[in-house]
Amino acid sequence: MALTTDGKLIDPYQGQKDLENRVFRHVSDAFIEDPLRVIRVARFAARYHSYGFTIAEETMALMSKIAQGTELLSLSSERVFNELNKSLLEAYPKVFFETLRTCGALKVLLPEIDVLWGIPNPVLWHPEICSGIHTMMVLQQAVKLSNKAEVRFAALCHDVGKGLTPESDWPSHRGHEKSGLPILKEMCERIKAPNSYQTLALKVCEYHLHCHKAFELKPSTILKVFNALDVWRKPEEFNDFILACTADMRGRTGFETKEYPQADYLRQCLKAANTVTAKMFVEQGLQGKGIKDAMEKEKLKKITEIKKSATCS
Repeated sequence: MALTTDGKLIDPYQGQKDLENRVFRHVSDAFIEDPLRVIRVARFAARYHSYGFTIAEETMALMSKIAQGTELLSLSSERVFNELNKSLLEAYPKVFFETLRTCGALKVLLPEIDVLWGIPNPVLWHPEICSGIHTMMVLQQAVKLSNKAEVRFAALCHDVGKGLTPESDWPSHRGHEKSGLPILKEMCERIKAPNSYQTLALKVCEYHLHCHKAFELKPSTILKVFNALDVWRKPEEFNDFILACTADMRGRTGFETKEYPQADYLRQCLKAANTVTAKMFVEQGLQGKGIKDAMEKEKLKKITEIKKSATCS
């Protein structure tokens, strides 16, 4: 589209009409020359979703045709992740993944996510039932809680282990947290996700149920989880972990506005444990492993006090 010097609109592809109707439409068959356009259209669909934009049927058909071929596999991981990352930062990233799924591109690019649709969860805990729908709900809850792409990526990936559950075990997914770790790591390496994305996603995948069951955990287990999450050196990442777990809890039909007291409880446990320093034990004459063991014992004591307080209240 262009305007002449006398104000006349030049619009050979009827772009003004598509703008008025809020439609994304390709303008020539040259669209297929760069398969990245499939991903980019999905990103635009996410970006302009709140304005009511949709994708023209013929454009979606062309995207599907590209997805059925091998062109998407020729894209570099860097280009794919760049588009994915930008989409995670949009207000409606779920539209990005749903669009890719509709045209068949998600199965090619992120099969670990695509497979989740149609896999059921127990209706008591997941009224929405479908793992794919749940994942999108969790992703959108993460948008409400954090503007960090790492948190949203972790929310997206937290249940990939459910894709490995045998149908005979459905709707139960016992052990899906640990079973998902190898394929999540493989996926992150394939798409060249930065270390900060991979580290948080793996932690959320493995320990999100521990977070949900925080009040049921023994103080010693809480301390073990804290050590595994490396909360002492990475307190900000621990906060991101809590946000992703909160999104998981709220990403269910009817749970969208529920309180999540587990988050405050674990933060209180960490705050109490963080009052323990090496100084007091150095002054007692302890050295090396003796200091570490004494600190662990004192941290456990502090966490136990918080648990007793929470139980009494």
